[in-house]
Amino acid sequence: MRYTLIIAILTLFLSCTEKDKKTGYSLVYQQNFDQQEAINDFEFSNPEKWKWNDGLLECMGRGDYKPPFRSPFIVSRIKDIEVSDFVFEADLKQTGREYGHRDMCIFFNYKDNKHFYYCHIATKPDNHAHNIFIVNEAARVKIAEHVSSGVNWGNNWHRMRLERNTKTGDIALYFDDMETPIMKANDKTFTTGQVGIGSFDDQGAIDNIRLFSH
Repeated sequence: MRYTLIIAILTLFLSCTEKDKKTGYSLVYQQNFDQQEAINDFEFSNPEKWKWNDGLLECMGRGDYKPPFRSPFIVSRIKDIEVSDFVFEADLKQTGREYGHRDMCIFFNYKDNKHFYYCHIATKPDNHAHNIFIVNEAARVKIAEHVSSGVNWGNNWHRMRLERNTKTGDIALYFDDMETPIMKANDKTFTTGQVGIGSFDDQGAIDNIRLFSH
């Protein structure tokens, strides 16, 4: 209880003082996972496959969760915060084996497990990888207008930035290079919801989350 109160006070203070330089949005949530209790800020599709590990949030692979439609199996979402227009940033490290679909996913405008978007960041693009997808009471469908040739996860940390503007419909995901997005889309199907991070069915680590919004 004391930890939750401290985080709430800190979040309120930061939201009044720090803004995203590009959009002007205010900081509404941040997490660096210094304390083990930080894991309580999240909802998980498969809680048994997530753990706090010495200052990081780690997903340990696919669990028992079965989505109602073909979509990622490993989903975490920040509790009790829904946003429309936002900037979502985090440090990501993929810890699984190397293959074409080696990935991590960014979830947003998440209403429930039948209605949401996600960015699938993978080694190589194809019809089911390295794209922006929508899940709308059906198996995921890619919607990106532009994608890069993939990313080199290696064994390193990478900075992710997702920008969402529901008025224009614009979605842009940046990866390490904060000047040029690796994928872009335009869609207005969902305009509010939770944000989060996970994977289709791989392993990874998360740190230094920041969420800016109105």
